[in-house]
Amino acid sequence: METRELRYFVAVAEELHFGRAAHRLTIAQPPLSRAIQQLERRLGVILLHRSTRGISLTEAGQVLLREARAALEAVEAAQRRTRRAATEKPGVVLATKAGASSELLSRLLDVYAAEPGAVDVEVVLCGPGEQERLLRDGRADVALLQRPYDTTAGFDTQDLHTEQQVLILPVGHPFADRPDISTAEVNALIDLPLPRWPRQDGSYRDGPGPQVRDHTQLFQLIALGRACAFVPESVRVPLRDDLAIVPVLDAPAVTTVIAWPPHTRSEAVADLVRTATRLKLGTESSRTISTIEHSSAVQESG
Repeated sequence: METRELRYFVAVAEELHFGRAAHRLTIAQPPLSRAIQQLERRLGVILLHRSTRGISLTEAGQVLLREARAALEAVEAAQRRTRRAATEKPGVVLATKAGASSELLSRLLDVYAAEPGAVDVEVVLCGPGEQERLLRDGRADVALLQRPYDTTAGFDTQDLHTEQQVLILPVGHPFADRPDISTAEVNALIDLPLPRWPRQDGSYRDGPGPQVRDHTQLFQLIALGRACAFVPESVRVPLRDDLAIVPVLDAPAVTTVIAWPPHTRSEAVADLVRTATRLKLGTESSRTISTIEHSSAVQESG
């Protein structure tokens, strides 16, 4: 299959309308229809149900949509990383969620900068979930992700820090002075809605909570008494004076990991991962470092 065919199919599968897909691709509709039919013949499967009511994806079409998106993303990632490697002073692009793991990131950058052969590290601050997408499409070489919020499937990872979650409330709220709270109590007793973060496609789930895109918006809304939120405990460090935190006893722990594509051969990424591992494990990290050194992320270039 050609990447052109995959792009054509993804457009049709997402629009579920040949006319709109052709407009999106800036081509005429007849050649688009012929290209999809040729793709079906080559694969020997039906990708689209066609009827007078419109078109829909077959089970095979749904599979190809997932695989085609991943394949096109991989092609774009290869192009971006290849161009970046050809620059005079190639560095490392690190993506992280704005406001998350700030202290850990600061320590990592300071320690890595002192390493022999350290390269420039460009830090890209992202909205929730964006750092994962940047890492997959090649705009980032390495990322700090947080489980269970972010998906690490398909990446090599090293756990760096695990912490509990806390509930953020406006100062003066009746529960703001509690020593701790449970998730059941939050759901039953707290009169403030939880925020709604954007999905990967930019849409929001239905619900009563306010739509937010970053922590600045979130904290402002909480201070105004319009929401409450579960966040990792490390957020307490730069917390505003008009906000209060209450430890949540049974909320799942949040683990910050450093993640990189498994096929990476970048020595700079390898050095950054080793530095992050030493920060976590200290001088007794030789066994883990040895394991990472044998992973694809830390093999010598070539």
